[in-house]
Amino acid sequence: MAPNYDQLRIRLIQVRERPAVIQEEQQTFLERCHIRPEQLLTVNALSDTLDESLLDGVDAVMIGGAGAYSVTQTYPWTDDLIRLVEGCYERYLPLFGSCWGHQFIARAFGGTVIKDLDRSEMGTQEVFLTEAGCTDPLFRDFPRRFSAQMGHQDRVSVLPSGTIELARNATAPFQSFRIADRPIYGTQFHSELDAERERQRLVAYRAYYTETQSEAEFERTLAELRDTPEVDGLLSTFLLRFAVEPE
Repeated sequence: MAPNYDQLRIRLIQVRERPAVIQEEQQTFLERCHIRPEQLLTVNALSDTLDESLLDGVDAVMIGGAGAYSVTQTYPWTDDLIRLVEGCYERYLPLFGSCWGHQFIARAFGGTVIKDLDRSEMGTQEVFLTEAGCTDPLFRDFPRRFSAQMGHQDRVSVLPSGTIELARNATAPFQSFRIADRPIYGTQFHSELDAERERQRLVAYRAYYTETQSEAEFERTLAELRDTPEVDGLLSTFLLRFAVEPE
């Protein structure tokens, strides 16, 4: 029997070094998932052991961002995290990847992730649904075009086989995808961030964006941040539709 929403247990996998950013990211997932702190079980790939027991007793798994780490690189924990992603697939366990997590899920299933400074995105950007996205259980209540918060230099260039592209934009394809026969989703945009949290994140990682934005451009990006009401409800909708009321 599926649990009630207030009984959900969510495993958040983080890839973060700075204590302040670790805490901030946890808070953003609490806010966007609409859950209590005790419902969020966190683990950090940089310091904790990653084994499949982390999937036991949880109702969904989420993978967040990683400002200092690139999916294009292989780290000592990369293979262990791939095995966790594969474990979610084998168990039909709902899995959601945001930004870096989106890219990592693509890599784990055989897709390609590249560094692409020419198509890097920051701040609030427009995204539009594909035909498949318009009828997808997660996005079907979205308008065809909506705004989302961005902050990335890497992107998915080739989707894994057996996936469905759900959203794209004028800058790049594959802004969201789903594994066709599983409740496994990724969004290149930050589904855990609203405009104010986006501002905090961009400021915290300003040093990583010096290649793509001058100081004047960065200040303009901050000034042009705007609300993203549709995306602000995406993670809670994901949990409702796939962990509480599986379709």
